[in-house]
Amino acid sequence: MDPLTLGLLCAAFALAAALYGSVGHGGASAYLAIMALFSLTSDVMRPTALTLNILVAGFGAWRFIRAGRFAWPVFWPIALGAAPFAFLGGSLQLPTDAYRPLLGIVLFLAGLRLAWPDRGPRSGATKPPAPLAAVGAGAGIGLLAGLTGTGGGIFLSPMLIFLRWTSAEATTGIAASFIVLNSFAGLAGNVAAMGALPAFLPLLALAVIFGGVVGVWLGIARFSTTLLRRALALVMFIAGVKLVFT
Repeated sequence: MDPLTLGLLCAAFALAAALYGSVGHGGASAYLAIMALFSLTSDVMRPTALTLNILVAGFGAWRFIRAGRFAWPVFWPIALGAAPFAFLGGSLQLPTDAYRPLLGIVLFLAGLRLAWPDRGPRSGATKPPAPLAAVGAGAGIGLLAGLTGTGGGIFLSPMLIFLRWTSAEATTGIAASFIVLNSFAGLAGNVAAMGALPAFLPLLALAVIFGGVVGVWLGIARFSTTLLRRALALVMFIAGVKLVFT
């Protein structure tokens, strides 16, 4: 990869990490969309996205939990259901002609999620889920996360808010912790995929760490990033269409 293209790739990853980090996500769906637009191969995309996910979401989980944005009674049953199924999904190697359309649909849904404003309950009016329901929801999200190379936060966050299982603030810490767990499980399910990590991964890691730190700070400060989020959503729509139809 030539230096100019690599520079553009790093800049795009840093921006994605900042935007996703602000809402407690690792950014895997955005990294996958960007890599699809840059025509990276499928065997590189999944392990790269999961590895970078751990870096950004890990920092976010630490900061959001310290800021009191977490709810253990909501997190543990969802995590219990998710981890083994994320491992299972990570161990499955879908054919390219199946993986790319599935990922395209996930990116399209992620774009919708990113463009949609957060309007969940910020205090009160919430009720933790029944443990069995939370375990089942975690299992479904974990399997999809493992199959596609995402952390599952794009599905978990809207579910938590829509079902009023917790507040919007607590959702950030729960989602970040959930993404770290799923990303580790997905990579553990297919350790061999680590051999496909690109040689320029350290540069991407530095880019997302910088973006993630900025994003988490913005998230805690409640800085508005609506316009940038919608721009990234458009990128994800385009990448999703590309993966499905090409």
